Amino acid sequence: MSEITILQTLARRIRYNIISSTTTAGSGHPTSSLSATELTTVLFFDGFLKQNVNNFQNPLNDKFVLSKGHAAPLLYSIYEVAGLLSQSELMTLRKFNSHLQGHPTPELPFVDVTTGSLGQGLSVGLGMAMGLQLKAKSLKLKAPSVFVLLGDSEFAEGQNYEALQIASHYRLGNLIAILDVNRLGQRGETQLGWDTETYEKRAKSFGWNTVVIENGNNIEQVQKAYSSILSDSQRSQPSMFIAKTKKGAGVSFMEDKDNWHGKAIPKSQLEQALKDIGEIDLSIKGIISKPAQISSSESEDPLNTPDLSRSQQVLADLSSSQSIPTREAYGYALADLAKNNKNIIALDAETSNSTYAEFVKKETPDQFIECFIAEQNMISMALGLSKVGFVPFASSFAAFLSRAFDQIRMSQYSKPTLNIVGSHAGCSIGVDGASQMALEDIAMMRSIRDSVVLYPSDAVSTYKLTETMSTLPGIHYLRTTREKTPILYSKDEQFPIGGLKIHYVDNETHTLQAINVQSQALIISAGITLHEALKAQKELEKKQIHTIVVDLYSIKPLDEETLKKLAEKTKKVIVVEDHYEAGGIGEAVLSAFNFQLLAEFTHLCVRKEPRSGTPEELMRHEEIDAEAIVKVLIQK
Repeated sequence: MSEITILQTLARRIRYNIISSTTTAGSGHPTSSLSATELTTVLFFDGFLKQNVNNFQNPLNDKFVLSKGHAAPLLYSIYEVAGLLSQSELMTLRKFNSHLQGHPTPELPFVDVTTGSLGQGLSVGLGMAMGLQLKAKSLKLKAPSVFVLLGDSEFAEGQNYEALQIASHYRLGNLIAILDVNRLGQRGETQLGWDTETYEKRAKSFGWNTVVIENGNNIEQVQKAYSSILSDSQRSQPSMFIAKTKKGAGVSFMEDKDNWHGKAIPKSQLEQALKDIGEIDLSIKGIISKPAQISSSESEDPLNTPDLSRSQQVLADLSSSQSIPTREAYGYALADLAKNNKNIIALDAETSNSTYAEFVKKETPDQFIECFIAEQNMISMALGLSKVGFVPFASSFAAFLSRAFDQIRMSQYSKPTLNIVGSHAGCSIGVDGASQMALEDIAMMRSIRDSVVLYPSDAVSTYKLTETMSTLPGIHYLRTTREKTPILYSKDEQFPIGGLKIHYVDNETHTLQAINVQSQALIISAGITLHEALKAQKELEKKQIHTIVVDLYSIKPLDEETLKKLAEKTKKVIVVEDHYEAGGIGEAVLSAFNFQLLAEFTHLCVRKEPRSGTPEELMRHEEIDAEAIVKVLIQK
């Protein structure tokens, strides 16, 4: 058979897989999968995409991101044809115990990221492309390519345009988008229909190379289009293929027909659908080309040999300071980590002179990525970087990270290593006003299933926690403070995840064992309000009211056992925090006690609408300062 005939035969088999698996499942998105069949058949089986399917962790593999994640039956069908899935496995689509879920997840070795919340795949691919360029540079090799299959409906999402502009800015020639313009969305025609000219103008205006494929369901046209750009090994800008296709292509009664989105073909119409797609050869296999072979010594990735030893001198300087903002201590810690570990990457949303991520830029500029004011794109980029072996730290003002919550939510399903840092948190930032005050961020990050939420109160704890974050997989959130805060801990103090620190008048070790007296109140806080709690503790001691103050620097997970032991020693429990009532430290503490405390419980938090003012005025206004704590304990 000729090359074209083989590709046509493979495309028919992929169509057969899509139709039979979704009909067996009784649900799925066959029409969205069928429209992109030729686009992916040529990509995977005509040598354009190169993967070692026996080792998907090979740093020289090309990557494929299915941004239109609902077309998962297409992806599964491709890898069945490639021999990685069996026909029997394919027929388990969408069943409870199957790895073939309704949208792809990394349960499968050929899936890097979970997709399905539309508009995020291009940003993830962008992060991967940047990471692969960094790796290739260290190996002195050509960077692998990242291919992202996009749907035309999702191209209305603004995050795509954030990705378009930054990919061009960084001249990512190894990023290739394939836009499947099949005209029909979930409820009817898309915004632009088949207006490929407008799509092309938009991509070109951002500096992308473009090729329009007039019939994306024609093997020869797709092959010619891919060859025109992908054969150029000197590409210096990202590229986009804009392909006019038909939704449901190949099946007469659903091709370019509305009202078929997300609907499997009924069994009563299955025979007609299979007749439409033509003769199927289940014996033929598609071969995915491997990357060029290199010697074993060259293939060892130097970025995977981190040295996480910290700079003792910087830590000593921090611990001997009188006061320093925790956001600045974060900058010092991250810069030290980056110098010792080439895997550390700092991403920042044009706030690096305030988050102090700029310290990385000054020390190791290749490990700093300016993402500009585009937080959604930044988080998805960070996810992409993490999936090619990097340890990203993405930072911005905490208030503005809330617009990237969906990107954070989606990241949790991709098994990432993702560190997120929010500075300028709480009403204590002062005169900037309510729009700049993150008062929901702890609740947001606690709601992520396996997240870690940290809120240090001084420079030493910030440094140590940043260092710890860099060594652990998963999603971590570090909340930092704008204002300077006094140093509380020595450079030798340890801050394990899930721990806390105890402050009592004569307790210098900050441990449970050091407390041998009954207290009249347990005051729990973190970050900026911990310092207010310590001020209150001193005032109360003068009045012979003995208290224990807990620095709950690890809000999630928290040390439930120690909290319960401390609560047993007291009559009152007070939580004070610079955050709204819902979802913050107060609720975290109450949940540890199953919302039942032996002691009287008081929750001091932000309840009024904040406004411009000094930090002191605002904390007094919200009654989260030392005066408010003292008042709780001396009121009759």
